Amino acid sequence: MATKLHEGWLRLRHEWNERLEPGEQATVLAWTSFTLTFAGLRALTHWIRAGHGPSGGGMSLSGKHFHHYNIGIGMLATVAGVGLRGSEKQRQHPAAAVAYGAANAMIVDELALLLDLKDVYWAADGRESVDVAVGLIATGATVVAGMPFWPHARRALRLGD
Repeated sequence: MATKLHEGWLRLRHEWNERLEPGEQATVLAWTSFTLTFAGLRALTHWIRAGHGPSGGGMSLSGKHFHHYNIGIGMLATVAGVGLRGSEKQRQHPAAAVAYGAANAMIVDELALLLDLKDVYWAADGRESVDVAVGLIATGATVVAGMPFWPHARRALRLGD
């Protein structure tokens, strides 16, 4: 069983490298990271809102609520620094694409707060529709970005069955 799984992952990696150029790989990784981070943040904040996790509704720093868009901005600044001053190997490292996607998700998730400059995160006016819209856009973009790869990935994973 473990050998078949390992062989499947090796075939999948081969197809990934064969079917997608480095820039396409970075795009798929960034959109996947955005999608998973956004979904994870939504799940986490709903969980905290339901009374689980830290009291007070999230992280606090010196008695003030610390929003995750701050982490996203810091991550984007780091990715920008790597893009401007890093080596080619550092710029093309998968971690740069993953950090870029995750950072954008952290910022987009709190966009209402950034636009209104007040914490309207849980306002009833359309929060659910925004969640669904961003989730669909992120999932759709991930699928579209990987179009050259997905059929080959499915075939590579089925060969081991």
